[in-house]
Amino acid sequence: MTEQPTWRSSSYSDNGGQCVEVAPSRAATTGNVPVRDSKNPTGPVLTVTAAAFTHIVNGLTSDAFDR
Repeated sequence: MTEQPTWRSSSYSDNGGQCVEVAPSRAATTGNVPVRDSKNPTGPVLTVTAAAFTHIVNGLTSDAFDR
């Protein structure tokens, strides 16, 4: 039986549900982080490597994606 991911969203995501959810606990066992749209929890899941997820979070927190 495959363990179900434990989904969470950012504590900053109090914007009426317009956010993504992640299951970072899966990184320890699979090396990947599942990501989904919080408005569609039964919809598709994007899976990124733990390293890619770290780069995404670092880029977002350092405003590296701002133009």
